Amino acid sequence: MRSTSSPRQVATADAPAAIGPYSQGVAAGGFLFVSGQLPLDPETGNPVAGEIEARVDRCLKNLTAVARAAGTDLSRAVKLTVFLTDLSLFARVNAVYARHFPGMCPARSAVQVAALPKGVDIEIEAIIQLGSEGGPA
Repeated sequence: MRSTSSPRQVATADAPAAIGPYSQGVAAGGFLFVSGQLPLDPETGNPVAGEIEARVDRCLKNLTAVARAAGTDLSRAVKLTVFLTDLSLFARVNAVYARHFPGMCPARSAVQVAALPKGVDIEIEAIIQLGSEGGPA
């Protein structure tokens, strides 16, 4: 059955607040569309320190927090897009990414970009399936 509910905003304090005029996520048509998550600490809004592995992990934890707020999780992800300022880091990104997707991996694109907000080197966005009526899984 097709959901007829209107799109709804999804927000949580467990992920960084939006740094512009956008939503952390929007649930619509049985899916959650999660805005690109930077490797920002949700409490401080600052980029996490350390190597690329720590930043990838933080991005995925932020995606997980938005998914949880919508009543779903990363195991229901159907598509992710990874934005990197340096694709030479891609193998290291994959190593962390694989730990977050031990089962079926979602479809994914990876794109090298010139720059990202707050001077970070990675951002990840996601499309995640919700429950059968567009609500919690």
